[in-house]
Amino acid sequence: MSDGERVDDPIIRIVIAEDQALVRRGATILLSMESDMEVVGQARNGVEAVELAQLLRPDVVLMDLHMPMKGGVAATREITKALPKTQILVLTTLNDDETVFEAVRAGAQAYLLKDASEDELLETIRALRRGESRLTPQIARKVMDQFRRLAMTAPVVQAVAITADGAASGPSKAPDSEPLSDKETKLLELIVEGKTNRQIAVALSLAEGTVKNYISRIMQKLHANTRTELAFLSKRPPRSD
Repeated sequence: MSDGERVDDPIIRIVIAEDQALVRRGATILLSMESDMEVVGQARNGVEAVELAQLLRPDVVLMDLHMPMKGGVAATREITKALPKTQILVLTTLNDDETVFEAVRAGAQAYLLKDASEDELLETIRALRRGESRLTPQIARKVMDQFRRLAMTAPVVQAVAITADGAASGPSKAPDSEPLSDKETKLLELIVEGKTNRQIAVALSLAEGTVKNYISRIMQKLHANTRTELAFLSKRPPRSD
């Protein structure tokens, strides 16, 4: 357990959704060794993942994306819509742009590749409980590259509209968007990395109150309502559904 975790913190209840039995059992053993975590269910496909989440109401669902019967993106969408307090941590081998943005649009709060270290997985689960979003470095670069492309193109910025219940309502147009300053761009990068306001304040030598003001300004410029919207930007056209 990390120094930042107290022994009296509530246990993090986890459901693992993974079609490969060996991976599923290995993750269960790893997480069960942590005193602040408990694996309360295992799902072999997306249908079981949704059913177990609704039955057990876990804090976190460890979600593979390529599963039979119902894929991880569809399962993520259903779970986040029905259970806004349940956080989805995608753990997959898939890192193409299309899959990343589909998972985020569905409501995933964290995205790790299966080559992530054990410590990275454990810290990401704990970060989700603290209300943070986390991306593996490769995925974070994709998000920032996409943001930079948007910043250099037309004055219309489109952000994934992730509502309070975790569902995605599709990109929303932001007419006459004002460009971000260099400091605002750096601060946005730190948000994408999952940094807290305090960590951002230290990194940029700012007061926490100033960081909050910057974040509010960035949200206004990008027409975003939450930190999650700031972290996940896409220029894809709105979905038909």
